[in-house]
Amino acid sequence: MRARFILTLVLALIVLAVLVSLGTWQMRRLEWKRGVLADIEVRIATAPAALPASPEPARDRYLPVRLSGTLTGEGVRVLASTRDRGAGYRIVQVLETDSGRRVMVDLGFQPVAAATPELTGPLTVTGNLHWPDELDRWTPAPEPDKRLFFARDVPTLSAFLKTEPVLIVARVSDPAFAAIEPLPVSTEAIPNRHLEYVITWFSFAAIWTVMTAVVLWRIRQRTF
Repeated sequence: MRARFILTLVLALIVLAVLVSLGTWQMRRLEWKRGVLADIEVRIATAPAALPASPEPARDRYLPVRLSGTLTGEGVRVLASTRDRGAGYRIVQVLETDSGRRVMVDLGFQPVAAATPELTGPLTVTGNLHWPDELDRWTPAPEPDKRLFFARDVPTLSAFLKTEPVLIVARVSDPAFAAIEPLPVSTEAIPNRHLEYVITWFSFAAIWTVMTAVVLWRIRQRTF
């Protein structure tokens, strides 16, 4: 009986150590993720700069920029949905800059039932460079004939619209468009579930401790 008690205790302590180590690791991941999000928020909010000559995702993601040019009238709708606004589209348009570059601008969200305004003419936009990661195996194929896409995949959109692979997500545009509400880049869509994982692993550890104590007590009482 003593050998059984010791073996059970040793195995229980090993499992408990694993659960606690997983919870501790997730605590470190939580602090790391909070730091990453804080850095992104600082980067998003810095003063806007001129559009880089050759923007790169690794270096320039979230970079605030301000530029002026002319909307050419070329664009697409990207199906989107928000918790507060329901279903609609992100309106992505081609902007020909004053220096002659062709880039894409995500002007914002338009409800399904809203009529698209005239999207040509001069525009000054302040926003952030972004290369959204929205494609997965369930993303429907685009419908180019309808100018309808289901993800803001920058390479695909730029090839279709014949622009540089550059997307500016508008924070403010001048002029503004009444039917289109800007959806600026933010950290809200970046998942951070590490606190949930911390609670889960430490809860498992607590439950395992109670179960182990009951089993060991029953062994000592020879009633197992």
